[in-house]
Amino acid sequence: MTNLPHVTWLKAFEAAARLSSFSAAAEELGLTPAAISQQIRLLEKHLDTQLFKRLPRGVALTDTGQAYAQPIRKSFDEMQRATTGLFSKKRKRVVRLRATISCAALVIAPQLARFQAEHPDIHVQLSSTVWSSRFDEEALDIDIRYGSGDWQEAQIQHLGHENAIPVCSLAYAATLGRTPSIEDLARADVVQIIGSETDWGRLADLHGLTLQFTADWLKADSSLLALQTVAAGHGVTMVLESFARQYVEQGLVTAPAAYKLPKRRSHYMVINDRAGQREELKAVAAWITSLYQALT
Repeated sequence: MTNLPHVTWLKAFEAAARLSSFSAAAEELGLTPAAISQQIRLLEKHLDTQLFKRLPRGVALTDTGQAYAQPIRKSFDEMQRATTGLFSKKRKRVVRLRATISCAALVIAPQLARFQAEHPDIHVQLSSTVWSSRFDEEALDIDIRYGSGDWQEAQIQHLGHENAIPVCSLAYAATLGRTPSIEDLARADVVQIIGSETDWGRLADLHGLTLQFTADWLKADSSLLALQTVAAGHGVTMVLESFARQYVEQGLVTAPAAYKLPKRRSHYMVINDRAGQREELKAVAAWITSLYQALT
């Protein structure tokens, strides 16, 4: 295998190939045309291949030179991007944010572009989980959890009380009657969200309703899956109003009965005790707080 040529030769070759001129390459690199010519000759000797055709006025790449120039230029471009990205003083500050899958998809992700536009120097790395009760990896900075807030971390912020509402698609609502009642919804094919099995009974108790429940038609392990299921045209689900909002606004689902269930659990923002007090962390935390304030 041929040993890699000296990087100085490759730099001279890349510049001369791109500019189609030894003189222009010399000016760009701060060398003399003779030095560029010498480095190209050493490279051609090393590769045992002619890379340039010497013309009466200027130079032109041979077919082999043309083929070699493309990957060499790409390699230098990649090295430049890596160097700028990792070592530039203006490189983006990273905040690693995790949320439950429904919160990540339905609350955070739709607003992320706005945050990035307002904070172009902060890069949010968003990941999701079905359920979280601790930091499994120290690399995470912020965790959005759903529960009672009784975790061991020191920095835990309650993001506000939330309500659940029954929703279904417009087409499915039409099959239940002109104006479906809460009783109609309870008797329908219910998509039950695992962990929220008591919601329908609690809704009945809260509002003094007598509801007849059928067996769950389907169970889903997240609100996102439940919403996607009913939005496809069949079934009813009881889901957080904050999660259903964009589906309602887009006409994918409707809340035909005006009943709400205050949830005992809610979302909390948990900051990793190891994350410190970085300014970018404070900016993301303030943004998340504003998102939930707008939902209430």
